[in-house]
Amino acid sequence: MKKLLLILSLILVAGTLAADDDDHIIARELLLSGKILSLEQILEKLRPEHPEARILEVELEQKDERIVYEIELLDSEGVVWE
Repeated sequence: MKKLLLILSLILVAGTLAADDDDHIIARELLLSGKILSLEQILEKLRPEHPEARILEVELEQKDERIVYEIELLDSEGVVWE
């Protein structure tokens, strides 16, 4: 199965991610502070490349000093893109 790593990341100036259960709270705080783009903006950037893909999973992660949205998509041919 083909996989393409499409990690869209933004640098986080300060702060860390807490437990997965708090991701939505942390994401909202980061969005309101202007440190990350909204998920809607990120998905708009992906649509031209994968117009018919379905979203399977979205995760907000901290990798080193960056906050990363990791998005898993399923295209019309059954290929999963991450």
